[in-house]
Amino acid sequence: MVLGIDAAWTVHGPSGVALVKRNAEGWSCVALAPSYASFLALANGTALDWSTRAHADRPDMAALLEAAERLAGRPVDLLAFDMPLSTEPVRSRRAADRQVSQQFGNRGCSVHSPVPQRPGAIADHTRESLEQRGYALRTAMDQPGSGGVIEVYPHVALLALLNRHYRLPYKVSRSQQYWKTEGLSIQQRIERLLEQFQLIHAALAQKISSIDLPLPHPGQIQSLAALKPLEDCLDALICAWVGMENLQGRTRPLGDVSAAIWCPEGAFLPAQELQS
Repeated sequence: MVLGIDAAWTVHGPSGVALVKRNAEGWSCVALAPSYASFLALANGTALDWSTRAHADRPDMAALLEAAERLAGRPVDLLAFDMPLSTEPVRSRRAADRQVSQQFGNRGCSVHSPVPQRPGAIADHTRESLEQRGYALRTAMDQPGSGGVIEVYPHVALLALLNRHYRLPYKVSRSQQYWKTEGLSIQQRIERLLEQFQLIHAALAQKISSIDLPLPHPGQIQSLAALKPLEDCLDALICAWVGMENLQGRTRPLGDVSAAIWCPEGAFLPAQELQS
């Protein structure tokens, strides 16, 4: 079982959470939520209301693990985070960040640099809390295929999931930059983003069944902000998918003894393709 978390780097943003479980028929989505609070509410029997805004909240790893076990009937094997994590305090650019940017930067997938304030104490507390509960951070010294905690990067994961050569333009906060030369209206950017969301959703549905994520018609969305919970949930599902690939030995770590970003094998193009 994998818990994918698109973790906010500050306490001011919500974090998407996806729980997936493997059975005889393959992998299925047990629960999906746009925030920690709504994930905990699902475990307590409260249905998710997509019309309400996802609220920011602090991560409580003990509560999340307990909720996941209640929802799926067994403990989590692996947690996959989209957030800088390290066995040392995360204060600046790490070897993992440099290596991913070197490997995938020419495909639009350089990583953001962590700073003392972002994610800072949140990342340190998360890693320490999970380690206390038997979930150790997997670094570049480890092999794929076992449990614990891994860090992933959705932009790189999507290169493999969608068989793309270049980054997918699906981030709400960057929609103006993606199509700057076209001068799109907000409604047109909403339409473009939802098209990208549909691509991601369709690809994930080939890997994970029972994904309960209602993607709206563009006419139902009045603001870009309304798309952010959907983006966070898709990122959480992407994290979970990389976790699935990791458990099956199909990921590669980039980093060092203190931290690693785990990338699907399918993201690494042969040298001749990178040169073309």
